[in-house]
Amino acid sequence: MPEHGHSQQEIAARINAPQGRGVLRDLVYGAIDGSVTTFAIVAGVAGAGLSPFVIVALGLANVLADGFSMAAGNYSGTKAEQDNIRRIRAVEERHIARYPEGERREVVEILAQKGLSGQVLQDAARAITADKENWIGLMLEGEYGLGGIDPNPIRAALATFGAFLVAGMIPLLPFLLALPEAFTLSAGMTLGVFFAIGAAKSRWSLAPWWRSGLETLTIGGIAAAIAYGVGTLFQAVP
Repeated sequence: MPEHGHSQQEIAARINAPQGRGVLRDLVYGAIDGSVTTFAIVAGVAGAGLSPFVIVALGLANVLADGFSMAAGNYSGTKAEQDNIRRIRAVEERHIARYPEGERREVVEILAQKGLSGQVLQDAARAITADKENWIGLMLEGEYGLGGIDPNPIRAALATFGAFLVAGMIPLLPFLLALPEAFTLSAGMTLGVFFAIGAAKSRWSLAPWWRSGLETLTIGGIAAAIAYGVGTLFQAVP
């Protein structure tokens, strides 16, 4: 089955309302960081031989504080990206008003790079420069490599925080429920989350699910091993 339909109605609906980049990056980023950092705390504290209460307290503090910090950082970064797009748009509006012929030559060059030539190239350039919004949109894409959909800072922040919160709570569950062998269970569940995140994100890539899962599992496992190793050093301190 095709990934999308190709009837005229489906094409018009899809092209006239593009989805933009979505929140996939934010979800994966938040989930991996949430599980890695929380389990790093669990592993470090457990390696130091401290009580489950300390593990839960520090873990919850990490999930809430670090999750909010990541969300705020993602919001600020995405907002800066959005502001930069608006700045560039204002620059192009000013250039079109002051230097229209130079900007038209830029349109011709962009279209030539796309394979147009001769009279078709000139006609296409005239058609695009007849509409100011189309003109600016082409300049943003062709001159600056920017997409037509501005990023959404609030949506990016909420996606990051939500993914961080869900994934970050999993390493703490055995300790919150006071289960026996809590650390072993926490390690196993966290490694399972690493693999699940990688396998899930393979849906948007060409890599097979098992390879993507193993890649994320390896990255998270190394981080956890480092944290546990550092914790054992403190355990040896009198």
